[in-house]
Amino acid sequence: MIVVPGSESLLAVGSTFGYGGGGAGVPIRELLLVFLTAAVVTFLATGAVRVLAIRSGAVAVPRDRDVHVQPTPRLGGTGMYLGVLVALGFATQLPALTRGFEFNNDIPAVLIAGFVIVLVGVVDDRWGLDALTKFVGQVTAAGILVVMGVSWYIIYLPFGDGGTTIVLDQLQAGLMTVAVAAVMINAMNFVDGLDGLAAGLGLIASVAICVFSAGLLHDQGGDVSAYPPALLAAALAGACLGFLPHNFQPARIFMGDSGSMLIGLMLAAIATSASGRISLNAYGSRDLLGLFTPLLLVGAVMFVPILDLLLAVVRRTRAGVSPFSPDKMHLHHRLLQIGHSHRRVVLLIYLWVGVLAFGAVGTALFDRRVVVLLLAGGLLFALIVTAVPSLRRGRESPPGPSPQNRADSDIGYP
Repeated sequence: MIVVPGSESLLAVGSTFGYGGGGAGVPIRELLLVFLTAAVVTFLATGAVRVLAIRSGAVAVPRDRDVHVQPTPRLGGTGMYLGVLVALGFATQLPALTRGFEFNNDIPAVLIAGFVIVLVGVVDDRWGLDALTKFVGQVTAAGILVVMGVSWYIIYLPFGDGGTTIVLDQLQAGLMTVAVAAVMINAMNFVDGLDGLAAGLGLIASVAICVFSAGLLHDQGGDVSAYPPALLAAALAGACLGFLPHNFQPARIFMGDSGSMLIGLMLAAIATSASGRISLNAYGSRDLLGLFTPLLLVGAVMFVPILDLLLAVVRRTRAGVSPFSPDKMHLHHRLLQIGHSHRRVVLLIYLWVGVLAFGAVGTALFDRRVVVLLLAGGLLFALIVTAVPSLRRGRESPPGPSPQNRADSDIGYP
């Protein structure tokens, strides 16, 4: 079992990754090779994609709600997809990983669904799509996952004596899978408003899920059926890392909807795949395992983009407009307005998500009491750093008109 209290926690960390006494090892070296392959291929492919995007006219011209001030090519998601595709193809040639492709269709399903979502994103990046058409494309991609067997079947809830295990029927499983995918896709799409933001969040989230999936792999005694979520997470993390040098402020290329929707879809698919690898015989529904299901893990590491999505839907609905109508009131816009620079906003959101990711993953590896204390300290530090510009401005502002335009002067600049 992963969750080990007190003095045994360090041994649990070692055994989880194949070091220390007992348990089947996790192919860390091979997963790192998949990660590095995705990073290198994405980095190299993105340069070529940038040239093609400029030649094809897939360029983002600055609008009133945008932060960038220079026309910037899109379609970066195609380079990321290529990195994932090549990395997973490379994994099929590694003896330690090849059997993980034979047990189920999870990886082929994600690649096919990913191709569909990238295609929808490319069309939107180049010619533009209305919200309904784009949503239909998202549901279609999620439906491919369901048809090919990637679905939620079991949900753990920690409520009541010993918790509750809910087993979904086929219809419920399909609806939940599509709903989770749609939320994740749109959360990443909504948060993709600053250079390097979506790629960084995707990197943090996928690394966290990869660690969790490696723990599942260990708990299953190295069962090859538990390989797909770890492999997919490693490939996605590499693709996000390989794209970041091109996209960090000032960005030379945007991932566009093709990239942000791909990240959201893959995170949803990885969580869904991992949900089917938890052994009922090993865990049942006891303790706090329900708090550490893949869905809630994703919810923890994706808290910021999902919160941004929910606030946007409420805000726009109350204003009487479509929830998909663009505006300039996202969380990153608000951070810019209180005085943070472009880069500081991105790093701040990295900090928030990183702290939450540590809390989610650390609960499985260390003493929960220690994790809670560190998590509280990390959240307090993040809150203080976030509030510094407002506190400084309130202390330094002389009597008279409020310097309301100060935030605007920082937008788009480090």
